[in-house]
Amino acid sequence: MISRERKRREFFQKAIYVTFDSLASILSYSVLFYYRKKYIETRIFQINTSFNFDINYLLGALVFTGIWLAIYQISGFYNDIFRRSRLREFFQTFNQTLFGSILLFFLFFLDDFVLDYRDYYKSFFIFFSYHFLLTYLFRFIITSRTNHQIQKGKIYYNTIIVGSNQNAVDLYNNIVGKSFSTGHRFIGFVSVDNNIKFLLEKRLKYLGNYTDLERIIREIDVEEVIIAVESREHGKVQNILTLLEDEDVKVKMIPDTYDILSGKVKLESYGEPLVEIPTQPLSATQAFVKRVFDIVVSVLVLVIFSPVFLLSMLLVKASGPGPIFFVQERIGYKGRKFKIIKFRSMIADAETNGPQLSCEDDPRITPWGRIMRKYRIDELPQFLNVLKGEMSVVGPRPEREYYINQIVKKAPYYRQLHKLKPGITSWGMVKFGYAENVDEMILRLKYDLVYLENANLLNDIKILFYTIVIVLQGRGK
Repeated sequence: MISRERKRREFFQKAIYVTFDSLASILSYSVLFYYRKKYIETRIFQINTSFNFDINYLLGALVFTGIWLAIYQISGFYNDIFRRSRLREFFQTFNQTLFGSILLFFLFFLDDFVLDYRDYYKSFFIFFSYHFLLTYLFRFIITSRTNHQIQKGKIYYNTIIVGSNQNAVDLYNNIVGKSFSTGHRFIGFVSVDNNIKFLLEKRLKYLGNYTDLERIIREIDVEEVIIAVESREHGKVQNILTLLEDEDVKVKMIPDTYDILSGKVKLESYGEPLVEIPTQPLSATQAFVKRVFDIVVSVLVLVIFSPVFLLSMLLVKASGPGPIFFVQERIGYKGRKFKIIKFRSMIADAETNGPQLSCEDDPRITPWGRIMRKYRIDELPQFLNVLKGEMSVVGPRPEREYYINQIVKKAPYYRQLHKLKPGITSWGMVKFGYAENVDEMILRLKYDLVYLENANLLNDIKILFYTIVIVLQGRGK
């Protein structure tokens, strides 16, 4: 559970970024507004137009600022606001500014009265340059100040160590022995083995065994977990990572264990040389592009297939008593619960005897439900889940908690799929299809894990294309 102090600290830090991002937006818009009034409109209309804070200026500044802040929010800039690399922030700001400038010019200036296209290029260059330089200047100052406060120990992260012996002791001594703070405030440690005594116990509080990680993290508001196990304990690293899959914490490891996840981690830029285990398979930019893709596809599908949507509602209602929509709780991104929406394809109260997967020739399926399943029409309402942000067009198939509990007993790495939003379609659905039991769910799992390691927009389009082929062939069930 996140403490009130942590929420307050994050709120004020985000407010600082939002305030100065807004200021940069207003200033860069003012420069563009002045340039157009002073040079472009004066030349076209042959009159001297003055720069006034009129309603057009105020509305433009408000709209532009709102769009910029939305871009930063959606692209994930305001996430993890204390751990910042100024170089990475430079490229992130450049990409966001370039995308936003192009978007704004297409939205507001493409059909403008300006006749000379050179004016477009000049206006764009002036707007982009000023917005980027002002935005990054403010961010550079804020980030530098934050890093200075971290090194002075004024900003810190509640941290625990997984490990209890020599590697953990050496790591702890190296971090606390530095002349500057790295931001780690050590709360205690958890052990991997169940020994009676631990070397680290002389320096840190013993919190329990690693199997209690979920409880410990939530009880003491842990923000960072550092894995510092011994060589003989490497076999349990995967179990530790699995337990941390759904937790909102940074996970890092000492370099000795780097070879376990070769090619999947990044070195820190300063402080103790730790390697960070990425909790997200997509970068902020990739996640932003994927979200835009999801929204565009969902809107197009709901508009184009609205007649099918309405007809299905009527036919479901005529197929027998019961609701039109089938709403069921599923487990999604980071283990969060959500309500999936589908057209009801079975008789009412189809699971009076408890959770039960459908199968070939399932007597519970209605005649119209069988047609819907064959062409996956029953899944059309899930695009509403996508618009709400609970699902993606392409992603691992969301399952019920009842079945997930059975799956993780045989395949604990299943929880890795919660790193991504669940999807309407997936590589597992394309290659394997619907599962009729837990064993088949585990067989399908390997395809979704492959997608997890190769998630990108190109593969999403590829999977969507294969799904369309399957739908046209009526290969659903």
